[in-house]
Amino acid sequence: MQLSDFLSPERVVCGSSASSKKRVLELLSELLATDQQEADSTEIFESLISRERLGGTGIGYGVAIPHGRLKNCDHATAAFVQLKQPIDFDAIDKQPVDLLFALIVPEESSEEHLKLLAMLAGMFNDDEFRQRARQCPNNDSMHQLLSEQSRS
Repeated sequence: MQLSDFLSPERVVCGSSASSKKRVLELLSELLATDQQEADSTEIFESLISRERLGGTGIGYGVAIPHGRLKNCDHATAAFVQLKQPIDFDAIDKQPVDLLFALIVPEESSEEHLKLLAMLAGMFNDDEFRQRARQCPNNDSMHQLLSEQSRS
């Protein structure tokens, strides 16, 4: 399983000025919607927000992995946002978040969803990788970094 299967360069944003949890989830929803024929950004946003209500997706170290399931979705899709300034995201360690990797999967997808979340958690648990992600200057270099990291 490679991140490049789910994450295109067009769904990677470096240096976003989104300044709230709501706004960054809206941005991620818009990015995710570009790869979904049957779902729009509003449906995706609602899915992400519903999951956040169950418990925050801030995993610590300035990272969040918002994710959701969609009825009218037939494949997993990912988006990534690096923020200029960290924001409060109700993270488990109470630290603000500046790296967000969002994922949507088909409603009935359980095993794939869990494998992707485990892979992402492992990637973002690596301090050196997080530092490199924070220093990426543009969308293309970030996409390349994410793709390379998922292969290691």
